[in-house]
Amino acid sequence: MKIAIINLSARDKDFDQHGTAGELITRWLAPCFPEATLTEVYVANGVSLPSPQDYDGYVLSGSEKGVYDPVYWIEPLKQFLIDLRNKNIPVFGICFGHQIMAETFGGSARMADKGFVVGAREYSKGHQKFAAYAMHRDQVFDVPPGATVTASSPYCPVAALEYDFPAQSVQFHPEFHKPLVAGSIDLFTGNLLSAEEASESKESIADNEVDTDLYAMQVVDFFNKNLHSRSDK
Repeated sequence: MKIAIINLSARDKDFDQHGTAGELITRWLAPCFPEATLTEVYVANGVSLPSPQDYDGYVLSGSEKGVYDPVYWIEPLKQFLIDLRNKNIPVFGICFGHQIMAETFGGSARMADKGFVVGAREYSKGHQKFAAYAMHRDQVFDVPPGATVTASSPYCPVAALEYDFPAQSVQFHPEFHKPLVAGSIDLFTGNLLSAEEASESKESIADNEVDTDLYAMQVVDFFNKNLHSRSDK
């Protein structure tokens, strides 16, 4: 099984010391997905999007960009997502991936009035509650037709989506780890975060335990289910 990780995050020495977005996603997903070959496609670094049929499924990374930014790869990415939907090829989105999928499939994402959120937050999925790392200012506001909200938080009502075709997405970052988030809080203090906000963010990662394999098995099950259903047709 071949899965491409579409890296939409530009190179940054402060973040790349922890690994590129593709490497972080691979470290998170690979232990639960030994049957898959995970390949990073670094679109934000100038690599062309593949043809949809080149891989069995796709993961979209986060990005420092917003869906509204005039970035050369955003419109081709939207068309790519439409092609995936038309060809029934499964795709899973994280953070910006969550937002661009919603925007492409008939919903909307934009900057929220909550400010820049960094740290650990609690989310609800049905009756289950879990903690996850977050790093974003934009959110999905309008749910696309045919999509269902599968996780939410008081600060982020549309924290995860499941579509009526092979697509799922989450606003939080299941691939992140504590050192990366802690370092980001220090990096953003005085810029995107006030001293008070930074203190609250540090408290959040101290007070909330985040599973290192958060959502990994759900993503594996998502790909396996949809790829098996395609092969049965």
